[in-house]
Amino acid sequence: MNLLDADALRIVTNVLDLAGVFASALLGGAIARTMHFDLFGFLVVGVVSGLGGGMLRDVLLQNGPPVALTDPLYVPIAVVGALLAFFVSISEVAWDRLFTVLDAAVIGFWAVVGVQRTFEAGLGWGPAIIMGTITAVGGGAIRDLLLRRVPAVFGGNALYASVAVAASVVMVVASALGAPTLGIVVAVLLSVGLRLAAVRWGWGLPNSPNWQPQSALASLLRRGRGIRPDAVRLLRRTGRRGEVEPPHTGQLPVQDDGEGPERR
Repeated sequence: MNLLDADALRIVTNVLDLAGVFASALLGGAIARTMHFDLFGFLVVGVVSGLGGGMLRDVLLQNGPPVALTDPLYVPIAVVGALLAFFVSISEVAWDRLFTVLDAAVIGFWAVVGVQRTFEAGLGWGPAIIMGTITAVGGGAIRDLLLRRVPAVFGGNALYASVAVAASVVMVVASALGAPTLGIVVAVLLSVGLRLAAVRWGWGLPNSPNWQPQSALASLLRRGRGIRPDAVRLLRRTGRRGEVEPPHTGQLPVQDDGEGPERR
C-alpha cells in the first residue's frame, strides 16, 4: 500500500536529493578544512561532493540535462553547505560524529533518489540498483580522486558502497511491491543503521588473498635486485617452465671433446 501519489512521491524524491546535496557539500567542506584549503577550495570540493554523483547519474541515464543544471536550487544549496563548513568552527570530535551520521544518511537518500530517477527514465530494476549505487557514492569518489585520495568505494574502511547497494535493492523491491513510500523509509533507516554499525564495530568486506604473480622477473623485482638490460632480455623460458637462462658473462662457451675442457 502506497501512502503517496505520484506527484507527492516526486516531491519527496526532490527533497531527499536536495538534502543529500547539502549534507554532502557540508562533508566536502569538512574535508577541505582538514586539508587547510582557502575559500575557493572549500567551494570546489563542496560543490563537487554535493553535485558529482547526481550529475554522473543523469549523464548516464541520458534523460535530458542533469537536474543540477536545470533546477535553480541545486548549486546554491551546495554552495551554502560548503560555506557553512568554512565559517562554522566546531571541535574535531563533533566533526567526526557529524561526518559519520551525515555520510550514512546521504547514502540512503541518494540510493532512493537514484532508483526513482531510473524508474522515471523508463529503465528496469537492474539499472535502478546500479544508478542508486552510483548516485550514492559517485560524488564522494569524484571528490576523493580530485584530492588524490583512494576513493572509499574501493574499500579499506567500514561498509560503504555495499550499503548503497543494499538500500537500492530495498527500494527496488518495495517499488515492485507497490509500496515505494515504505521503501524510502526502510532504505534510509537501513542505510543509517548499517553504516553506523559498520563504523562502530569495524565491519567490512573481505580483502583480496595474499597472492602475487609468480615469475622469475617478479621474484627479482620483489627482492630489489638490480637487473641489467641484457639479463632482462634473457629472462625467458628455456626448457622447463620457470627456468631462467643465465645472463651473458662475457666468456665463450666451453666444449668437452673427451680430452678435457678446451676453450675454442
